[in-house]
Parts: sequence; C-alpha cells; structure tokens
Amino acid sequence: MSRGRISVIDWTIAVGVAATLLVTGLSGQHPATYPALLGYVLLTAGGLGLAARRRAPVPVLAVTGLCAVGYQAAGFDVPAVAFLFAVYAAVRAGHRAITVAASVTMLVLLPLAALASGLHDTGEAFAQARGALELAWLVAAGAAGEALRQAERRAEEAERTREETARRRADEERLRIARELHDSLTHQISIIKVQAEVAVHVARKRGEQVPDALLAIQEAGREATRELRATLEALREDDTAPPRGLDHVAELVERARATGLDATLTIEGQRHDVPAAVDRTAYRIVQESLTNIARHAAAATASVRIDYRPDILAVRVDDDGKATPGTAPVPGVGLLGMRERVTALGGRLRAAPRGEGGFSVQAELPVDRTS
Repeated sequence: MSRGRISVIDWTIAVGVAATLLVTGLSGQHPATYPALLGYVLLTAGGLGLAARRRAPVPVLAVTGLCAVGYQAAGFDVPAVAFLFAVYAAVRAGHRAITVAASVTMLVLLPLAALASGLHDTGEAFAQARGALELAWLVAAGAAGEALRQAERRAEEAERTREETARRRADEERLRIARELHDSLTHQISIIKVQAEVAVHVARKRGEQVPDALLAIQEAGREATRELRATLEALREDDTAPPRGLDHVAELVERARATGLDATLTIEGQRHDVPAAVDRTAYRIVQESLTNIARHAAAATASVRIDYRPDILAVRVDDDGKATPGTAPVPGVGLLGMRERVTALGGRLRAAPRGEGGFSVQAELPVDRTS
C-alpha cells in the first residue's frame, strides 16, 4: 500500500473518531464556560491525534490518554475511544510494556479526573470512569494489536523463507551454468585463440603479410577469453560474502584511479536508506560502467554521480573516451545485464555517447520508502 493511501486512511479514521467524540460531547448539557470549551478542544485533539499513530505510536498514546483525562475532568462523560485506538497501534508497533503501563495509569487517573470535575461523588466517579474505559475493551484493543503484530511477523518470516529458497535455487543454477560454460566454451575458445596466435606468429616469422581476417580472429579470441573469464567470475561469486552496495562505490572509484583513470565521485542530495535491490543495482551499474571505461573507452577521466532524490536514486557515470554520437558502440553483455537489472526494478536506463564526446550511463531507480 502506498504511503499516500495510508495517510488518507489514517486521517479518515482520525477525523471520524474526532467527530464521534465531539458529537457525543455536544449531546450532553454543558454551559458555555472555559472548562466546557477546553473539553471540546480536548475531544477534538484526542481524535485527530490518531492520524500520527503509525509514525509515533507512543506519543499518540500519551496524547490521547491526557486528552481523555482532561475532558473527563472538564465534566464530559465520553468514552476514551481514541485511547483504545492508540493502545491498538502501540501494541501493534511492539510497545507492549509501555502500553500496559499507560493503560494502568489511565485506569487510575480517570476516576480522579471524574472526581476533579466536581459533578460526581466517589461512587459515581468510579462508575463514570468505568464507562469511559471498559477494561474488556482495553484488553480487546491490546489483544487485537498483538494478534496483528504476530500475523505480520509470521508473514515476514514466510516471505523471507521464500526469498532464501529462491536465492538458493538461483545460486545452484548459476553455478551449474558456470560449470557448463567452463566445460563447453573455455576449451574451444582457448583452441581458437591459440591457433590464431600461432598462425600470426608463423606468418610474421616467415616475413609474410598477416591477413586482416586472421588478426581479427586473434583479437576476437583474446576478447572472448576476457569476457568469458569475467562472466565465470561473476557466476561463481561467493554470495556468503556481504552484498556490495552504495557504501562500496567509493572503493570502485579508488580502484579505477589505481589503474591511471582520473575518476571522481560526487554524492548529491540527503542520503537515506534505499531497498537492498536498488542498493546492489546501483553498485553494479557503477562497477560495470567503470569496467567498460577501462576496457573500451580509451578515456582519461570519468565521473560518478549518485543523486539521492525523495523517490528516485539517480546514478550517472560519464567518461571522455573515444565514443561519439556517430559511432555508437554495440551493446555488450554487461550493458544488457545493466538494462535488465534496472528494468526489473521499474527504473530507466540510458546509455549512449555524449554530444561533446565520450560515453554516458544514466539510471533512475525508483525508491519505495513507504512504511
């Protein structure tokens, strides 16, 4: 459920409870005095405070409780409905001990507040307090919050179990593919590469002109060997190690500098937590982009920019390499993998030569920060 929809629901409940309390209070006979006016304000405030019960359950518990005590002291015989909602929200959020303490405090304060109103004797005050906060309703609100909390925990555990099972199966499939690639392709590509290099060596030793096609085969063999080795390393990557994410982008930039590339990293916006999938994808985009720059771009400089926006994480990697708008490179496996990762998250990727020369990779990854 989106954050906007949750906010609408919370405000609807809060306004509904406030209206119910206010109508109930208005149904009684109260002179237009300062205590009566204060009672109406407290009835309204106690209900509207529920709009924040998800974000701040404990403060809302305190506010609704104080409002209930206040309007009881002002002579309003109105049930503490808002406090029951707050009890439910606080228990659901896991604040059981605080909720129990607050409930016991309320059971003590409400009779005292009824006595303070001066409208009841001791017996009537206790009866009014009991009507304002029935112990059975209090227990029911807490039990409902705890039941939903446990149900959510079980659902999260089930989802985590499914994710772990899917990840294990994916790891097994990944390793199987790596073994098949190694067994079937590595040997064949090595033979092609060795044969081409031998042919080039023999031709040069005899003083003969090496055909361009043979040189192309030699270079293709070398490139295929590098690509296959990188693919196998990625497939065999140890998933027991901590996942790499935005916290490790600076290491990628430092590593690129060590190779002689003048690489810079810029962080913009106020940093905030992002989903794990977005965190890993952003890292992979920077990693693949810097790898491609080192291999193919013949660039002197590269810039990495991470922009934290409210609902988007923007990643941009630019270089000043040989790419031009008229000579767009053919997308390789790395770029295709990048695009698949971004698309799977519902984001957008643009990878193309820049007008002033060089290449630019720009990705926008949506960040769902609902609670």
